[in-house]
Amino acid sequence: MNQTLFLSCLFFMMACKEENPVPRPASYLRLELPDHSYTTYSDGCDYSFDVSELYQVLPAPAENGNECHKRIELGPLNGTAYIRYWNIGGEPLAFFVNSANDEIDRHKLKADNIADENIIRESDRVFGTFFELQGDVATPFQFYLTDSISHFLYCEVLFNSAPNYDSLRPTLQYVKKDLKHLTETLQWK
Repeated sequence: MNQTLFLSCLFFMMACKEENPVPRPASYLRLELPDHSYTTYSDGCDYSFDVSELYQVLPAPAENGNECHKRIELGPLNGTAYIRYWNIGGEPLAFFVNSANDEIDRHKLKADNIADENIIRESDRVFGTFFELQGDVATPFQFYLTDSISHFLYCEVLFNSAPNYDSLRPTLQYVKKDLKHLTETLQWK
């Protein structure tokens, strides 16, 4: 009897326990992205590269008659990678590199960290730097590639959403892999 009374009291006290609500963290939709697969993009410009089959390469507005500027629509990732290409011609290489670095500097106030990685592919004469801007920045990836004599290619990625780094992180990792593949497969003509 005592045992039954004790268990009844215990059960009653547990049933009357007041629960404090626990706030749940904000959640984001999970993206189901396909495996990475690539196709070679080449047109009348002085470069070619592998691009994800998920993306679409389109002409960008011509600047000073330069038809080799492109934009890569990132499909379901809701963003665009803008590629600008120049034949170096009479300008010193430092002019183009400094211009690219100035673009990076514009985001220093918002970026939590800027990681850079040198790209050196001597056999293909492809040199450059890949920048990953971490934090709530407008352009999370930028890079430039050059042969240091004739060609200079600059790329920046923009998403059509608020720059919330935490919510964009899965998308950013997916795009980063594709951009790295682009830099590894770029060839000058």
